[in-house]
Amino acid sequence: MVNLTSTLALHGCALHYADSGGDGVPVVFSHGAGADHVMFEAQFEYVRAQGHRVVMWDLRGHGASRPAGAGFTAERAIADLRALIEHLALDRPVLVGQSLGGNLGQAFVRRHPDLARALVVIGATWNTAPLSWKERLLVKTAAPSLAMIPARHLPRLMAEASAVTQAARADARRAFSQLPKKEFLQVWRATVGFLASDPGYRTPVPLCLIRGGHDRTGNIATAMPAWARAEGVEEVVIPGAGHIANQDDPGAVNEVIGTFLRTLPGPRRAS
Repeated sequence: MVNLTSTLALHGCALHYADSGGDGVPVVFSHGAGADHVMFEAQFEYVRAQGHRVVMWDLRGHGASRPAGAGFTAERAIADLRALIEHLALDRPVLVGQSLGGNLGQAFVRRHPDLARALVVIGATWNTAPLSWKERLLVKTAAPSLAMIPARHLPRLMAEASAVTQAARADARRAFSQLPKKEFLQVWRATVGFLASDPGYRTPVPLCLIRGGHDRTGNIATAMPAWARAEGVEEVVIPGAGHIANQDDPGAVNEVIGTFLRTLPGPRRAS
């Protein structure tokens, strides 16, 4: 188990993170809504073994980074990620994000293209996609629909919708149980806040897209293939995996991430 032994105090919240250190290309992992850093433990160890400097953290209000202090919003999540990168003096890290973490990574790269080396998105929708009226309705009604689910049932239902394997479901249920329903809905609304249709926008850094073959969350199953076509990149589908593909089949996801990282330039060297 990777312990988050370091903290960064920001706006009433102590953000907890782990940093492997080293001189390799930095890679920052950002988890999904209601989850925490544990979802990326297999990736942390694998990527570190490949010689990279690896950082993972619990986003504000999640896992060890509680209480949230200031409310969770899309803008504050972007600011928190930038503060963490600057605090650690990371040279254009590769951003890896699952679900909310993938939406955050997209928004960060769009806002700060010179601060990231590449982007890996696992099980997240395309932030700038053109939305049909059905998709807009889905986005509008998602939070009210979740609000109707009794709090005691929400962790189990979210875990079952997110993962396929029993191990991944068990960990997802553990993580979701840490976040009160009111705060989870706030995070969900913030995730929607990352969506801003701009079909002509193209990601200015190398992009890797990963989706579980059984991911039925939102419009990801249709949006990610469309995104891949628009960007001219390959979408990698992990057969038999769900929304949390990196936990349902960590070996397959590790291989995809490792292959992608090997295509990237190394860190700058002082002259």
